[in-house]
Amino acid sequence: MLVMAREYDAQLLESVAVRRNRMRESLLWGRDRRARATMDNLKRLGIGVVLAAVGCAGCVGWSFLQQMLADRQQQLSSPASVTVLR
Repeated sequence: MLVMAREYDAQLLESVAVRRNRMRESLLWGRDRRARATMDNLKRLGIGVVLAAVGCAGCVGWSFLQQMLADRQQQLSSPASVTVLR
């Protein structure tokens, strides 16, 4: 009989702890805490995609600029070709 009373007390304490945690989370995050977390994660994903696209565009632009400058340097350093007119 004493064992059952201890189990009941342990269950009661555990349920009170769970209820307190739920009440605290409800107070901090509101009723739609899971939906809000999903929206926050989607916003982070969107920001990450935009930053990745900007980084890729910057790399492509830098590569294009380097190629243009290299071509121009090569044209300036090479001797002018002489065309023969007949």
